[in-house]
Amino acid sequence: MSLLNTGSFLSDPTLSIIIPVHNEQHRLPPALENLYTYLQQQPYSFEILVVENGSSDDTLALAQEFARCHSGVRVLHESRRGKGLAVRRGMLESQGEYRFMCDVDFSMPIDQINRFFAPLQNGADIAIASREAPGAVRYGEPEYRHLVGRIFNWMIRWMVLPGLHDTQCGFKCFKARAAEDLFRAQRLSGWSFDVEVLFIARRRGYRIAEVPVPWYFNPDTKVRLFQDSLRMFVELLTIRWNAARGWYEPHD
Repeated sequence: MSLLNTGSFLSDPTLSIIIPVHNEQHRLPPALENLYTYLQQQPYSFEILVVENGSSDDTLALAQEFARCHSGVRVLHESRRGKGLAVRRGMLESQGEYRFMCDVDFSMPIDQINRFFAPLQNGADIAIASREAPGAVRYGEPEYRHLVGRIFNWMIRWMVLPGLHDTQCGFKCFKARAAEDLFRAQRLSGWSFDVEVLFIARRRGYRIAEVPVPWYFNPDTKVRLFQDSLRMFVELLTIRWNAARGWYEPHD
């Protein structure tokens, strides 16, 4: 299937980009400029959804100003905190044939986005960026952060998602049908929401492909290594508990 789509930006776009943001007044404007410039050079139609997530700075106003000046950009305001809530809303309100979630820091270079199409056109329903799959490269990450990340990933594989090298990289692309099904079933609103979504996907028979990417460590990351790791461990237990109660089973 060709990606060429000469329709308008918001009428059945090929690609929707969902960016959840919280207190990102400094990083958001240059990130949007770079992303928009890149997407304008591509042979497919697109939309960008910025989901502002309970910010206390000028993030919302800056996003709205950018949207006023750029066709195909929408801003959603989600007053409740939680990255999972923001991504869920963006996924369910977007219109793209492919729906791509990404972090505003773009630790994965923007020009890697197009690499996610091939797996989806060849049978996968979800394509996730991987910093650990063969061919991936990490740049600038301190050894202790890599070690802690691998320990936590081992817990994820042991408890909920065996076989996946890396579930926590913030760049994931879904076919529209899979996105609408899975994000409606999502229950977690915190950092582990994407692990939960992938867990549900496995249970419902969706195919997941890993895309090895170059990844650049950002020292300004908002991840609090130990606090968030503990919280995510609790959320993994919650996923297992929800599954045991049958809450992830599809309903007619």
